Amino acid sequence: MQISMTVNGSDVTSEIEPRVLLVHYIREVLGLTGTHWGCDTSNCGTCVVLMDGQPVKSCTVLAAMAAGHDIRTVEGLATGGTLDPVQQGFMEEHGLQCGFCTPGMMLTARALLDKNPHPDDAEIRQAISGQICRCTGYATIVRSVQWAAAHPAGPGLDDAPATGHSAGTGLDGTDTAVPDVAAEIEDTEVKA
Repeated sequence: MQISMTVNGSDVTSEIEPRVLLVHYIREVLGLTGTHWGCDTSNCGTCVVLMDGQPVKSCTVLAAMAAGHDIRTVEGLATGGTLDPVQQGFMEEHGLQCGFCTPGMMLTARALLDKNPHPDDAEIRQAISGQICRCTGYATIVRSVQWAAAHPAGPGLDDAPATGHSAGTGLDGTDTAVPDVAAEIEDTEVKA
């Protein structure tokens, strides 16, 4: 069957088998491997993507069910070479350890902040309650979301929009100059 949808601001059309899950479509057909596939039972939340701005566990959604919808993956968070405040917050507050749950956590945080720009700790914990992290104990994740809420335009970018997707960028963001986060972290550690 043929399906069409918008993924990270780009229209895509593909021939798929009707039983293909959205997580497999995103990873295997579109090549966007930032969306992780964890428990395969919808318990861990690792596979969360945004569908029309709402977090969904892509291991429980058929790709055919996403036809006609707007899908946003972690690759679609950065815009025009600028990290989304959620991504920056996870870096600033060390909200990731192994990184396996991080893409889904960041997308859930983005949906929360789009709905409620100033959530309290309880609201953040409620939003991420459907996702499992076995590394951080959640305190740094909560602080990361708080950081993003306090810096909605990112550090030093008060006049620039921090979210959304620029026209003309690819599905995986390869045509944008996204900062090398690993190099920035390494530079920070060396200076400290």
